[in-house]
Amino acid sequence: MTRFTAFATAAAVALLSAAPALAQAPRQAPATRAEVQLSFAPVVKRAAPAVVNVYGSRVEQVQAHPFFDDPIFRRFFGDRGGQGRQGGPQRAEVARSLGSGVIVERSGLVITNNHVVENMTEVKVALADRREFEVDIVLRDPRTDLAVLKLRNPPPELAVIEVGDSDALEVGDIVLAIGNPFGVGQTVTQGIVSALARTQVGVADYQSFVQTDAAINPGNSGGALVDMSGRLIGVNTAIFSRSGGSHGIGFAIPTALVRLVVESAKAGSQTVRRPWFGGRLQNVTADVAESLRLARPTGALVVSVVPNSPAARAGLRAGDLITAVDNQAVEDPDGFGYRFGVKPIGGMASIAVTRNGRALVVPVALEPAPPGGQDAITITGPSPFAGARVATLAPGMADELRVSHRSDGVVVMAVEPNSAAAQVGLQPGDVVVGVNGREIARPDDLREVTAQRARLWRFQIDRGGQIISSMLGG
Repeated sequence: MTRFTAFATAAAVALLSAAPALAQAPRQAPATRAEVQLSFAPVVKRAAPAVVNVYGSRVEQVQAHPFFDDPIFRRFFGDRGGQGRQGGPQRAEVARSLGSGVIVERSGLVITNNHVVENMTEVKVALADRREFEVDIVLRDPRTDLAVLKLRNPPPELAVIEVGDSDALEVGDIVLAIGNPFGVGQTVTQGIVSALARTQVGVADYQSFVQTDAAINPGNSGGALVDMSGRLIGVNTAIFSRSGGSHGIGFAIPTALVRLVVESAKAGSQTVRRPWFGGRLQNVTADVAESLRLARPTGALVVSVVPNSPAARAGLRAGDLITAVDNQAVEDPDGFGYRFGVKPIGGMASIAVTRNGRALVVPVALEPAPPGGQDAITITGPSPFAGARVATLAPGMADELRVSHRSDGVVVMAVEPNSAAAQVGLQPGDVVVGVNGREIARPDDLREVTAQRARLWRFQIDRGGQIISSMLGG
């Protein structure tokens, strides 16, 4: 055992021995040899029974022979109609996923990662004592990469983890990661909180991850990151790795976000209701910080505000610099999105703003985005858009599809498989802004312009803020 590991273990046990006054007791190094020889076992016994293994499966149709994946082979032997997109005989194959989860309610609610159960048609969980249960997926939220499962016929003695306060974490706090790495069975690893509010991870929309050096590997996804009182303070989600294994850089979704998703599931909702801000933000670069006379580049700069949005009604405007939400500091737009997004619907949030060098506190209403999709239509007829379901880009639709709100264009909500729209590469979230020289503002505009055949189709699409111009023969 290295000197560093011995120190970490002793410090953890010193904190554990003072559990009744954990919130008030100062952090301290081990004082005696006996403290160095103590164990994490009491923490594990408290938390581990609530950590489960999650197994997902689905049946896929794949080519029965690898030759049919070869384009030269298909050129000579042709695509066999009715035998799949690439031709050739098909066979059924079962795709599987493996991850972890945490029981958060005695009613049988389990929190895990969305990517663990995504596209799975059958999901089971195995408890720490190896009992298996079928589950229903009651809520999936790709924007946070979280999903809530519910055990069918949960046992009355079901172990439940206590959910802690991730906002109370400090860098250097000792944590344990519990999960099922590589399918070997429940495994516990130990480390510290390496950093807080990491926003450049890229695995979810709402980014403010807890970083830890506790070993996290494939299969740990959805498992528990716990503090020295055995409380859940994060759901393990991602690792930085060049080899596929742990390099000591793991990330967990903080429980402030987990609570929001679990509460939505408990309320019977199949989606997470979160507040809508109604403004576009950007990072503060060094040049911007210099122009604003800031000591350092920090905060989220308001670029534009959607008319009649909560931000607009609060009086926010382009050029305002957001520095905090309810006294919680904001370092960048992702940090603001997390701090604002975890607020419950109803009431107000206090937004700290710097405007022309003057500090302001602005109350912003916590309300959901207006819904969209009521005018949705599916395009038919002889055009590249046939098979695309489109609607006016309302704020709620923009939020759901994770696209920037704009006043013109219609958004693609869905694309039918094997349709003309699918073949030209249209995707959900694309915003059609112009076709054959005509501006598209409503779904009826697109239906009218595509109702007749054309020898040539010219159209412009906004995809992720980038305008794509295309030309196709009719």
